[in-house]
Amino acid sequence: MRRMECLDGLRGVLAVYVLLGHMAPFAAAPRWLAGLFSHGGAAVDMFFILSGMVIVGSLERCRYRPRQFLTARAVRIFPVFLVMFPLALAVQPLPDGFGLMPWISPDSAARDIWSDDWPRTWAAEIAAHLTMTHGLLPNGVLPDVWVSFLGSAWSLSTEWQFYVFALIAGRATRRVAKDQGWLTVLLLILAAGGIAWRCATPETWHFSRAFLPNKAAYFALGVASAAFAADGARKRYGVVLLLVLMLCGAQGDPAKLLAPLAWTACLAAQSPRERPAHRERGGAAGGMTIGFCLRPLAWLLGGRVAGWLGALSYSLYLANEPVQKLLGVGLGRLASVIHPYPTQAEAIRQTGDMYNRTRLTPGVLSRLRIAFGDFAAPHSNSLST
Repeated sequence: MRRMECLDGLRGVLAVYVLLGHMAPFAAAPRWLAGLFSHGGAAVDMFFILSGMVIVGSLERCRYRPRQFLTARAVRIFPVFLVMFPLALAVQPLPDGFGLMPWISPDSAARDIWSDDWPRTWAAEIAAHLTMTHGLLPNGVLPDVWVSFLGSAWSLSTEWQFYVFALIAGRATRRVAKDQGWLTVLLLILAAGGIAWRCATPETWHFSRAFLPNKAAYFALGVASAAFAADGARKRYGVVLLLVLMLCGAQGDPAKLLAPLAWTACLAAQSPRERPAHRERGGAAGGMTIGFCLRPLAWLLGGRVAGWLGALSYSLYLANEPVQKLLGVGLGRLASVIHPYPTQAEAIRQTGDMYNRTRLTPGVLSRLRIAFGDFAAPHSNSLST
């Protein structure tokens, strides 16, 4: 499968969108503007689709060898994580500073992004993060462990669950299937099982969105996308897309449909020159690109800026929360120190007010003349001039 430059740019666009989505609740912006950046969850779901597409090629290059494959994934993920996680631990006990932001309401999403104080089970939660198992624990075991300390790292646990699942499933099915069709089927079954579990169990035993079955449908669409990019398997992709949309719709949240639909648009925006030459199959890729009028999207995702952001996307995504809190708390304290001191214009106004309060009005002057006679007149006139 060829490398798709547009999808490299898509990583950068998604990372910037998530960054802006985490900043929007802290800004005193109009509701409609903040709403444009309120779909960060869909952006992360598109990351999962991208991962499903890429991991297929990685497994094949490693020939399904566990040590080689998992080592390559660890080298990709852990260096940045091991830098940002200690920073998140250091920032965690800082006060959130919402008292200095009166425009943030008690029910604002900003209060879910920043947290303060240490959790009671901090040792177990740190261990879960370091082992990437914080997405495997139900609500009744360690509530909110999936977003404690470094909130954006919840998706890393989901990724690792997918890596292990794809490795095991790939090794088990590659003898009976030459492509990844079985992996797609197993992921869809896993997604259906996740929905059934949520419907059949009490809330105590519900899992967070970092649990692989809750995101398996998006990985399945990514695996199907790899086949579409490799040999133009349009029918398979169409069937998988329909099943994914059905699974997303069954969860009762229309926003979950955004990721597969937006991904399909981005996949269609790939330039014909980036696709393998399968003209005997009808040139479907080029037809989709032109037919859907997605050239502006292809230009955006294929640009240098998007490609550069794509190279930094993982670091941007993982660093935004602790760095944002550190800057926010620091600027809040600086503002609280600077604000009591008046500006130059304010100081001039206050000096004028103080002078005016020392002047004697004509009524007061007349009363002083009556009371003290000529002795008060010169002194009073000098004060009034």
